[in-house]
Amino acid sequence: MARPDLTVLAIPGFVAAMGAEYAWQKRHPAPEGEERAGDYELQDTIASLAMGVGSLVVPLVTAPALRRLAPGSGRLGTVLAGVGLAAAAATTVGDVLRRRRELGHLPEAGTLPSQQVEPELVRSRVDALGRLTAGSAVAAVATAALSAATLWSTQTSATRLARWSPFALHGKVGALVAIAGWDAIYYWNHRLSHESRWLWAVHVVHHSSERYNLSTALRQPVAEGITMAVPYGLLALLGVSPRAIEDARAINLIYQFWIHTEAIRSIGRLERVLNTPSHHRAHHGSQRQYLDINHGSILIVWDKLFGTFEPEDERVRYGLTRNLETYDVRTIATHEWRDIARDVATAPTWSDRAGFLLRGPGWAYERRAELAAQATPPRPVATPVAG
Repeated sequence: MARPDLTVLAIPGFVAAMGAEYAWQKRHPAPEGEERAGDYELQDTIASLAMGVGSLVVPLVTAPALRRLAPGSGRLGTVLAGVGLAAAAATTVGDVLRRRRELGHLPEAGTLPSQQVEPELVRSRVDALGRLTAGSAVAAVATAALSAATLWSTQTSATRLARWSPFALHGKVGALVAIAGWDAIYYWNHRLSHESRWLWAVHVVHHSSERYNLSTALRQPVAEGITMAVPYGLLALLGVSPRAIEDARAINLIYQFWIHTEAIRSIGRLERVLNTPSHHRAHHGSQRQYLDINHGSILIVWDKLFGTFEPEDERVRYGLTRNLETYDVRTIATHEWRDIARDVATAPTWSDRAGFLLRGPGWAYERRAELAAQATPPRPVATPVAG
């Protein structure tokens, strides 16, 4: 009989802890006239709990379909790869034709704009071609990402990699290696989730609340099956059993629950070693000094070792640098994916398209502004008339 997931068994404890935190808040209200970000707000809490349920249910529904989409796994994987290649070829052809028409629209040296042949017609054709290329570009990038994610997932699973290992770690040693190893890999995956927009599109769900309480811990992504990460299955090469790796995942997630609170300000000397509510509050901050810091899960030593540690100092302002202003779970789950698709559609080159998917969110915002400025024609400057 299969053992139940420890995170599922912990759900009653999560609910009880949220009730205790809410009761504490009632006994210790915020000063009159002051709004406290740690307090529960009904719509925000409902959104967080809905995302938590979705993070459990959606993977169960989508996992079988995603496995069939992996290249080499069957007909669907082959069709997906073929669609991606065809869309990439169409996009490339469209890029070449669009550039030729744009160049043909430029006036030759020594000519006047009036001497050009039907400039508005050329411009309309360029725009139409651009719209067609935009659709094929989104299809090409989306299918490539999906193919890569599903292939990576199937090839790096703990069950598969365990067959390659000459080692076998059991008992307490295996459990300790699994927990410590998961924590180390988690640091890098969490850090990459802030540094690559593809991974950020999945992880941003967790940062979307402007509140910070135990319900925020349950605001989890639903699309982890369509991303790439440093594989936790690597632990199987060390001889850790897939069951121990799965238990380490659960322990890691359960630990992270309690650090999403404002009720606990400090735990003293243990702050030096462990990830704590104080460290994680800073991680959830939207101020510049709090961006992309404190990525550890159980241990904070990884951040101190690799230069991403920052203590909580200024009062934390939670949420995103540009907040969503909605509790709609559909928007919460998909807004960054839609933004990526829009940016890929308007990108003029493959370099930009890859950048909008793989480079950091900050780079994407800056590059989007640059392209918008280039697409906006300069305003005419009035020529003064001599009096």
